[in-house]
Amino acid sequence: MNAKTPDPQRLVDGLVKLLTVERTAEDSFMGREQPNGIGRVFGGQVIAQALQAAQATAPEGLEAHSLHAFFLRGGQEGIAIDYDTARDFDGRSFANRRVVASQEGTPILNLTASFQRPEEGLEHQDAIMPDVEPPEELKSDMEMRRRMVEKAGDRMTEQQRNLVLRPRPIEMRTIDRLHWMNSEPKEPRAHTWFKTVAPLSDDTAMHRAIIAYASDYTLLGTSALPHGLSWMRGELVGASLDHTIWFHRPARADEWLLYATQSPWSGSGRGMNHGRIFNQKGQLVASVAQEGMMRKRKKKAT
Repeated sequence: MNAKTPDPQRLVDGLVKLLTVERTAEDSFMGREQPNGIGRVFGGQVIAQALQAAQATAPEGLEAHSLHAFFLRGGQEGIAIDYDTARDFDGRSFANRRVVASQEGTPILNLTASFQRPEEGLEHQDAIMPDVEPPEELKSDMEMRRRMVEKAGDRMTEQQRNLVLRPRPIEMRTIDRLHWMNSEPKEPRAHTWFKTVAPLSDDTAMHRAIIAYASDYTLLGTSALPHGLSWMRGELVGASLDHTIWFHRPARADEWLLYATQSPWSGSGRGMNHGRIFNQKGQLVASVAQEGMMRKRKKKAT
């Protein structure tokens, strides 16, 4: 394996390390920085680290079944993130944790997580897994990123090229054309398979954290599809405002999961997006909702 092809297991080990928060006090934790990170911290990282802080203080035997997060400010790479956790409720079946993520004393995200002791219950599922190509028949998004960089040529800076081609611990294979792949208005729906590029341990809390991390990919961009615009081409300005996940059943992040996203509305400088995550058996493992700021970038006066 040459220097240009990072070891997949090392990439995944790096992700696990990134999402493993360090306890600094009984209910306080520190989140590591993304190595060689540039600009704003990825929102999925902050959500996943905050969830890990909440999971670390949850009563034994209870598992996270939902989280609700509000982004207050954009986090900056190169600065550690502190997570302060409040134990708001501990019951026999359910518990609740509240987490504030801060950088240098300034809050950047609030998250509330709910936990439940696993139990048997009435079951139904009215969400049907979309009939799409299996991941084995699709090319990776990285191949499409390489083609995009080649096509862009000198129109992309070295920093932009490095960011687009940065090796990722999560492989994605897209059935449709995402906002950065397409400049023509299209239906606000997208379908992407994802999984880690190497195996994970059986730590169920880490699998939930990585699914939370990945759930911030492709979601806000779905609301840009009807407009034929993209952040990657510098046509939009945007940021996540809030993010909610419901974990319906255990799932492994190192096995293929289908992320089906759709946007029912955009307006007033915001875009609303829904997501459903299925395993390859067609079982719904998580539901996601997110609203984000989405504004057309104004051209600078010459």
